[in-house]
This record gives sequence, structure tokens and C-alpha cells, in this order.
Amino acid sequence: MLSIKNRMIVTRFAPSPNGPLHLGHAYSAMVAHDLAKQAGGRFLLRIEDIDGPRSRPELADAFRRHLALLGLDWEEPVRRQSEHFEDYAAVLERLRAMGLVYRCFKTRSEILEDIARAPHGVGESTAPGNDDNRCARAPNQLEDGRKAHALG
Repeated sequence: MLSIKNRMIVTRFAPSPNGPLHLGHAYSAMVAHDLAKQAGGRFLLRIEDIDGPRSRPELADAFRRHLALLGLDWEEPVRRQSEHFEDYAAVLERLRAMGLVYRCFKTRSEILEDIARAPHGVGESTAPGNDDNRCARAPNQLEDGRKAHALG
């Protein structure tokens, strides 16, 4: 049985209901489900329905039907992200009060570069010189004139 230092394994499948379920979705859901079940863990379904007009409730319902047809089961209730905006706002406010919220000046390309350099395995650490924390240290505008992306 799989175990990580006597902790229960919890996996989840979190589709965005903005298009039909496809083979890649099904495979990801089955792998997550089977891993949790084999380890005596929990499998969660979470609906990422926060993409405004692109999110379609009928697709979320179809996802549930199709996953059930594949023999998958999950804990209820299914978490719909759109029902928890107040929770996220409260946590953001707590982080802001603790001084842990900062503006980000990085471009999408810079963020993707950071992701590529990030540790991706157990025991890996960030490479020396790879701790570019300029967003946390920066004022609301950089010297080159770039403004921060708004948060909250």
C-alpha cells in the first residue's frame, strides 16, 4: 500500500467546464482515482468554474456523468470553486494584514522561465542564484516603468 510517512493520500481531478471531457481528462482522472483508491486514500472532484462566461454548468454535469460511466467515484459534495469567492477574499485579506501580499511585475514569459527552473522532484532544491524575489521587494512601479499586476 502506498504511504507517505503515514499520511493519507488525497488526489483530485479539477476540470474546467468550458469544453467537453476528452481522453486526456479521462486518463488524468483515472490515474488520480486509482492512485487514491490503491493507497486507501481519498479522491476529490473539484469543478474549476471561475472562468466567467466560458464556464458552462451543463458541462460540469456532463463531466460527472462521464466520470461515473468510467467507474470513478469521489467524495461529496463536489467543490465548485465559484461558490467560494468569499473564502478566497477572506484568506487574501488575512495574508494582506500579515504583510504577505505583494504585487508582481513579471511578464508571463518570465513566470514560465521561473517554472522551468523550479525544483520538480522530492529532494530537489532551487538552483543557486535562482531566487529572483524582486516582486516581493519591489515598490508599485519598477525603474523601467513597468507597473505591477493588480491583486485583489
